[in-house]
Amino acid sequence: MDKILFREPFETQQLLPSEILLEGDLTQDGALGNETLIVFAHGAGANMLHPFMTDMAQGLAHEGMVVARFNFPYMRANALDGKRRPPDRAPKLVTDFNLHIAAIRDYFKPKRLVLMGKSMGGRMATIVAEHSLVDGVICLGYPFVPPKGGAPRLEPIQACQAPLMVIQGERDKFGGKGEVESWLDQRLVKLAWLPDGDHSFVPRKSSGTTQAANLNQAISHSVKFIRGLDA
Repeated sequence: MDKILFREPFETQQLLPSEILLEGDLTQDGALGNETLIVFAHGAGANMLHPFMTDMAQGLAHEGMVVARFNFPYMRANALDGKRRPPDRAPKLVTDFNLHIAAIRDYFKPKRLVLMGKSMGGRMATIVAEHSLVDGVICLGYPFVPPKGGAPRLEPIQACQAPLMVIQGERDKFGGKGEVESWLDQRLVKLAWLPDGDHSFVPRKSSGTTQAANLNQAISHSVKFIRGLDA
């Protein structure tokens, strides 16, 4: 399993240079060892190096997948001066996401490209997939209900043009078991539940399971979904 870091300059007035972290099997000449490449976007409050992101990427790589992680512009700015910033507006995030997709496609030329996102990153992935041609989208803890409450954010899911899977903790405060089922058309969206998991898939100690077990289930669901895209 190889891990490489390479820079891709995004020279616009609004976007900072980025680093893309790639994990998974590569051939000796740097080509993909798998026909599928997963572009994995982080959530609102933690960057691509957060343990959740790392554990998912490494677990998927262990299953033979290749995973590319990156930071959105506000996180890249945070790294420069140490100041904590709120997420950029959706149009800027989507522009940046598409720039990463274009750079990754050009560099690796994958046969199949799947978008994955944690929370906000998953919502951005569904928005991207309305207009950009990708082979699948996986949302890890989709933020259905805004932090301050309100109607569920279903429009990005309904407009997504790629096969879509949502993997959700049963106790997710942004949309838990007993709520989400009534919001989604499960003929169009695959939905998988993680036992007693919160928004980061962490269960209560009394549940008898662990976050590691839930992450393993999330990895298994993701791999099965990706391998079934050609079915």
